[in-house]
Amino acid sequence: MYGNPLNCIPFANLKISMENENQTSIKWFLLQGLSSSTTPHLQAFCFLLFLVMYVTTLLGNLLLIMVVRINVQLQTPMYFFLTHLSVIDISFSSTIVPKLMANTLSLDKRISFLGCATQMYFHLTLGGTECLLLAAMALDRYAAICRPLQYNTIMDRRLCLGLVTGSWTLSFLNAIIHAALTFQLPFCKSNQVNHYFCEMPPLFRLSCKDTLLNEIVVYITGGLFAFCSFVLTLLSYVCIIYNLLNVKCSSGRYKAFSTCSSHLTVVSIYYGTIIFMYLRPYSSSSPNQDKTVSMLYTVVTPMSNPIIYSIRNKQVKSTLIKALTFQGPAI
Repeated sequence: MYGNPLNCIPFANLKISMENENQTSIKWFLLQGLSSSTTPHLQAFCFLLFLVMYVTTLLGNLLLIMVVRINVQLQTPMYFFLTHLSVIDISFSSTIVPKLMANTLSLDKRISFLGCATQMYFHLTLGGTECLLLAAMALDRYAAICRPLQYNTIMDRRLCLGLVTGSWTLSFLNAIIHAALTFQLPFCKSNQVNHYFCEMPPLFRLSCKDTLLNEIVVYITGGLFAFCSFVLTLLSYVCIIYNLLNVKCSSGRYKAFSTCSSHLTVVSIYYGTIIFMYLRPYSSSSPNQDKTVSMLYTVVTPMSNPIIYSIRNKQVKSTLIKALTFQGPAI
């Protein structure tokens, strides 16, 4: 009646033929994980560490969504963007970390061809959306601090919805293009992915076909998504800091500077790792280095975003305390 849900994924029916004598199709990949030489004790430690970080990510982002829902004073454009960011961080982490934890303890580190394609598709969609959403949040802060009198006019409901919808739509299309191009490559060198999840650079290394076209597309879209978003975000915060230098109240200036510096730290780490992963020559890449850098934006950033952006806010903390102690919703 409803059809196969996998048909919603554009590349679900793709098959990759090995360019060898038997012309067999790859049915699964082997994720080598963080390291192939870890001891059982270290594997258990890594599993517990990833479990704690994953649970922290889920709880932090779910609590933020709950707080914004029950406190009408937080239903502003900034927190509208933050709730979408929380949804992205939960989904982003859930796309990668559970499989990472399972592979940490299991001897069977296989992932199906379709599972690998699906993981990469959602990873690219969510990562691209977060890039664009961080830029939208920086513009919101610019309008709030540098154009306070026109803020409500500038950041109206239509613009906020348009920015969020546009971010998701562009990222969906971007992910479709990359997934289709990547999983039409002939993977005849090996099916062992030297990474802990299905990402483009390690998959490119498995292809016996020239991946120049794939790399050019990555550079173009990466430049549009990551680099342009980062420049726009950076310019917004430069304007904010310049405006704050003219604020006479030292306490207000210190508070604003503290907030901006923490935001810039998270934004710089996220954009920096994305740009490093996708906008440098693949010939100079190192698998172990790639794993370390990927860990920052796939595991650390989703966990730290709700803490940096919201938990430090007094309204958020008071609403959260009231909700957890059953004192009723904040108004």
